Amino acid sequence: MDANRRQGGIQQLLAAEQEAQQIVNAARAAKSARLRQAKEEAEREIAEYRAQMEAEFQRKVAESSGDSGANVKRLEEETTAKIEQLNQQAASIFPDVIQMLLRHVTTVKN
Repeated sequence: MDANRRQGGIQQLLAAEQEAQQIVNAARAAKSARLRQAKEEAEREIAEYRAQMEAEFQRKVAESSGDSGANVKRLEEETTAKIEQLNQQAASIFPDVIQMLLRHVTTVKN
């Protein structure tokens, strides 16, 4: 009977070991599946973020290039106004400059 009992105990141990191995294998498979799922979700989030950033970049590029014509026109208007202002200032002091130059050229110092 002792031999049968030992044999039964050994069989129980082997069965328990196999069951434990199955539990471990199932846990590994579940962990692997969770890791795979997490990786897929992370890749999806990265793709969404990248698309969002690209759309924002394209929007800013479109805004800045759309305004470039307006900026050029504004700069041309400002430049024209500044040139006109300088011409008016030059015209207002022109007679005085001519008089000063004539005075210096015609004055002889001993």
